[in-house]
Amino acid sequence: MTELVFYTNPMSRGRIVRWMLEELGQPYRTEIVAYGPDMKTDAYRALNPLGKVPTVVHGDVVVTEGAAICMFLADVFPDAGLAPGGAARGPYYRWMFFGAGPVEAAVTAGAFGFDTQDDQTYARAGWGNLDAVTDALAGLLADGRPYLMGDTFSALDVYLGSQIAFAQMFNTMPDRPAFGPYLARIQSRPAAVRAREMDDALMPEQQG
Repeated sequence: MTELVFYTNPMSRGRIVRWMLEELGQPYRTEIVAYGPDMKTDAYRALNPLGKVPTVVHGDVVVTEGAAICMFLADVFPDAGLAPGGAARGPYYRWMFFGAGPVEAAVTAGAFGFDTQDDQTYARAGWGNLDAVTDALAGLLADGRPYLMGDTFSALDVYLGSQIAFAQMFNTMPDRPAFGPYLARIQSRPAAVRAREMDDALMPEQQG
């Protein structure tokens, strides 16, 4: 079996990929990369040029960026059933990239205090603004669907669901009535609980 190596830090977006790996049920090796010089070594930047986590290495394949990693793993391990097929692939791609693009940008912009609220900057910013992004996500869940793709849990819930959860935790995205029940549902999954416990156990080591 091809070795699967996961480079992460428990205080990072690597927590999303940890959850994805636990959903797969496949063996993997974890390499903790400390913030600071360790992330900027030549050896690590040969894998991730930005010197950030997460990174996944599967054989000779190196994948960075949370959304790309989740999609890659769902495709490489299809038996986990985390990537839809057929026509459902369209909305799956759409919302995965919505998370990697507009959601990531809008939440970050808002957190740094330069959200694009006026018409001119809204038109020029590819992500619109934080309110528009939040409303789009709330609209996706407005029909009461259990998961973002409908009745079936997928890698989209791992990635985009985690973004919603982080934004709610850190108050970087407005709340909407649909978010609470949805987050309670996905965060109670055994793999999600297991992943949180694993990363939480590593926190004191990184903080110390």
